[in-house]
Amino acid sequence: MPAPLSRRATLRLAAAMAAASALPPLPAQAAPSGLRLGPARPFSFKRLIARAEALAKADYRLPHRPAPEVVEEIDYETHGKIRFDPRVALFAEGPGAYPATFFHLGRYFPSSVKMHALERGFSREIAYDPAYFEMPEGSVARSLPRDSGFAGFRLQEARNRRDWPTQDWIAFLGASYFRAIGALGQYGLSARGIAIDVAAQGPEEFPNFTEFHIASAADPDAPVNVFALLDGPSITGAYHFAIRRGAGVVMEVETVLFLRRAVERLGLAPLTSMFWFGEANRRYQQDWRPEVHDSDGLALWTGGGERLWRPLNNPERVVTSSFLDENPRGFGLLQRDRNFEHFLDGVHYERRPSLWVEPLGPWGPGAVLLVEIPTDDEIHDNIVAFWVPREPAKAGDRLGLSYRLHWLAEEPYPAETIAQVVATRIGRGGEPGKPRPQGLTKFVVEFAGNALEGIAHDAKPEVNLTASRGALSYIFAERIPDSRRWRAQFDLEAPGRDPVELRLYLADGDGKPLTETWLYQHRPEADPPA
Repeated sequence: MPAPLSRRATLRLAAAMAAASALPPLPAQAAPSGLRLGPARPFSFKRLIARAEALAKADYRLPHRPAPEVVEEIDYETHGKIRFDPRVALFAEGPGAYPATFFHLGRYFPSSVKMHALERGFSREIAYDPAYFEMPEGSVARSLPRDSGFAGFRLQEARNRRDWPTQDWIAFLGASYFRAIGALGQYGLSARGIAIDVAAQGPEEFPNFTEFHIASAADPDAPVNVFALLDGPSITGAYHFAIRRGAGVVMEVETVLFLRRAVERLGLAPLTSMFWFGEANRRYQQDWRPEVHDSDGLALWTGGGERLWRPLNNPERVVTSSFLDENPRGFGLLQRDRNFEHFLDGVHYERRPSLWVEPLGPWGPGAVLLVEIPTDDEIHDNIVAFWVPREPAKAGDRLGLSYRLHWLAEEPYPAETIAQVVATRIGRGGEPGKPRPQGLTKFVVEFAGNALEGIAHDAKPEVNLTASRGALSYIFAERIPDSRRWRAQFDLEAPGRDPVELRLYLADGDGKPLTETWLYQHRPEADPPA
């Protein structure tokens, strides 16, 4: 089973991060004299890979956790009152375009992470000093030892922006988690360096980024280069992130991993999000808002060129769905619903970023796994998607991987010739105005896109529909009046409680797809006819 408390803690502190970004500038006071840096040591990615390999051959050691009894007292509220002074940010002066500020340790992030400034092939460790932080006079954090260290870091906006001291755009915090804002200026879902045994037979493992080396960007258009060392009971790794701030955030990730021991389920390029309820299942939830989610679907672009859309579920039990593929072109957790009226919430779920994984080079055979975990609130991070190679992960293995992460409003390479799924709706089966038969569930799938624009009003696209079990009826497609959308609808009769896998797309008269393929896992116990 997954370890939900770790995910929940990450989300709670994520809220604190967002709140801290909106705080006003610090009041005028004497600024600290600057960051204290250790001696310069030669650094390269090749050296970091060698360190990760050597680490994998040694016994695992728990990360440094200073004064646990003190850190435990730095709860959500206390942590939110501790702020790094941007005047002593790394690259607040000099050639760096994007200053880096640091997170303090706390109850939910108790492990110390080493931070380094990287310049011209030499790395210097940044020494922790409580003077870097503004905190209340009576804060328990003041009693931490001088060698406590930091919990993580974030990059502030470019120094040529007046709001750079209060606005950040990417953050690395907690285990191997990191996240960035999208094109609409909001944080939302997270990525991770690695996922180990998510929803597998044994407990999930959370390896840590134990140190970072941060290089400055020459100007706002240049990438910020960040190097990280990963360590966990089963795995070590070296990471290089080349991060660009544009309309959203795009980062190229190169990693070399070393297995200390065999791993049942090795999750590469993992994404983590939240889905509580949407238009298809909100009638079963207890909340006043129409929808609550950071992402509403998993999109896949297969190695064979097919486009797939799988709406997310909030299941009654942990559900794992596997999408077999070879050399995938991309996959991602997306937020397609951008209508504020569908959320009615000041936290702006409609602005949450979509996150797309673009493999750089062939990944071979394997599968995209989607893990959906039950949740009863929005503070729980309950959706995970990642790539699992077909070959088992054995002790002593070395694995190299390169990919690009796109934190944007939409997926970066939309299909121009087919329409997208824009809504999934579920209700009672049968025909309006007639008695509704028992045991029928109606599905309505809405599509929009250029491929459907030119269809004549009297034309009817072909509905290609299959179900893993049950009887299908009342199947047709129609244009939605006063809109640019089309909808396909059908009724399903599927007695029993076993899930039903549904697959649907619209095609022209020659069988050519006009839309991406809609996939849905119908669970009769959770989606019964009203």
